[in-house]
Amino acid sequence: MGKFRFRLVFSLLAVTLIVLAGLGLIIGQLFKEFYFESITDRLKKEAELAGFSLLELGLDNEEHTQALAVKISEKLDTRVTIILADGTVVGESATDPREMDNHIDRPEIRSVIEGNPQYEIRYSDTVNNELLYYAVPIQGDGEETIGFFRLGIPFEELNEMNRKIWGILIFSFSLAFIVIVSVTFRIANEMIRPIEAATKVANSLAEGNYKARTMEGSQNEVGQLNRSINVLAYNLDQITRRHKIQQGRMETLIENMGSGLIFINPRGDISLINRSCKDIFQENTDLWLNCLYHDAFVHKEIIKIVQDIFMTEKRQRRQIKLPIHLEVRHFDVYGAPIIGEDEKLRGIALVFHDITELKKLEQVRKDFVANVSHELKTPVTSIKGFTETLLDGAMGDPQLTEKFLTIILKESERLQNLIHDLLELSRIEQQYFKLNWQKTNVSDIVEDVHVLLRPKANEKDLHFKVECVGDTVIDGDPVRIKQIVINLVNNSITYTPAGGEVFVEVLEQDEEVVLKVKDSGIGISESELPRIFERFYRIDRARSRNSGGTGLGLAIVKHLVEAHHGKIDVESKVGKGTLFMITLNKDMKEGDDLFSR
Repeated sequence: MGKFRFRLVFSLLAVTLIVLAGLGLIIGQLFKEFYFESITDRLKKEAELAGFSLLELGLDNEEHTQALAVKISEKLDTRVTIILADGTVVGESATDPREMDNHIDRPEIRSVIEGNPQYEIRYSDTVNNELLYYAVPIQGDGEETIGFFRLGIPFEELNEMNRKIWGILIFSFSLAFIVIVSVTFRIANEMIRPIEAATKVANSLAEGNYKARTMEGSQNEVGQLNRSINVLAYNLDQITRRHKIQQGRMETLIENMGSGLIFINPRGDISLINRSCKDIFQENTDLWLNCLYHDAFVHKEIIKIVQDIFMTEKRQRRQIKLPIHLEVRHFDVYGAPIIGEDEKLRGIALVFHDITELKKLEQVRKDFVANVSHELKTPVTSIKGFTETLLDGAMGDPQLTEKFLTIILKESERLQNLIHDLLELSRIEQQYFKLNWQKTNVSDIVEDVHVLLRPKANEKDLHFKVECVGDTVIDGDPVRIKQIVINLVNNSITYTPAGGEVFVEVLEQDEEVVLKVKDSGIGISESELPRIFERFYRIDRARSRNSGGTGLGLAIVKHLVEAHHGKIDVESKVGKGTLFMITLNKDMKEGDDLFSR
């Protein structure tokens, strides 16, 4: 705005200066010509009057003419020259006329003779000065020229008068220019100051500061401009507030909605992803932003849905199952193209509804009777068969009777274990299930389990080792933690061949305690890892049944770890063994004493 002020003031002053200079030149020239005409007019009148007087007095007496020339010169304060028709000087106020040359060829005399203007400006050797000469003819009765009368005044007088005139003009115009400059600056300030304020406020509005306001000032156009800017700022402030409120509500809704939401722009880049997606995919989904969808998604099912929507621009709804770390999760995926007002594709919205629990519940309903019936069928059939055999007469053979009763006892114990695990799992899954929170030393629990299961390990000639490092005291339920350790260690002993190794390690890591159970057993294939925590799922069904397993142990472990707000991970390779790693918090979180899950 300073540049605009400078340009405006400079332009006005430049134009004003040019106008004043031109006007000064014109007025100066007019004054000069006016003064010159006044002088020549005066000389003409004086010369004609003096010439008429000389005609009355005559030019015959030279002495009388000379005296008359001197007297007229004193009266008129000019140089006076009286010349006869032949050019002879008979009267001269500046010197003796006898010393003068013939003046018939002087320019002013020749002009009179030729009828041209009767004045001449030239340098005079007689008075050593530049003079303005004016000559008139002296005519007799017969209109015959008998002589000439010439007046001469120093031209310096004209120059002096011109200097005075120019001095007055320069002083007047300079004063006028100074006044114009001050008025221009004042007017410019009055005009530009509100414009500068309006510009400053406009810049603030452009930067997003909608609280900025400007002084409205007078009722002229600038004041109306400032009022309009203030109204605009107020409206923008209100619109921005409403927009922020709506945006905040929308962000809160998007971030806290239970379903995952992903927006993909027309180029295929992921431009929006909510917090629920992080829980769904159990990855740092923030890294997906601005990435191509086929680079971010590792699941072909999702990529296929996106491609179909891009190709058909129609809605898609599919149910898919995805392996997420150690479990298979089911999702109801709803994808829709976003079409703008110009009927062009603006992007794709994907919504992921996690229906894993519903699928599990549905599968439980379907499989519960079949699984329980299948698990109960073998021991019940065995008990019934051997009982019928005994009733049919086998009781007479004491050795056979003892063998059959031993089998019946073993199958009864298996049936009891199955019922116990089912009841235990059911109890853990109830919403009102609570843990008995207290300070628990995980190392002591591991040592107890080591003592408890060492005989079983020795029977298989296994190298069973325990190692505890650091402070392993946590807030937890010691009974349930012991149940977790027993299940994991018992599985490792069961599925590790003779001569193998089972290693249990407990170590402190910052605010957490990590429990590791590692064996060199048969291992688990990568395809089966996501399903090992399902109820009744067995890796080797025949071997599991022979070992007395119910298929519910790992499901119980998983639920108990989650009840402690812990995390369980599995690493395994077929033929090289398995590692179960459980991470538990040392301190109880707020609310853990009310609900375990």
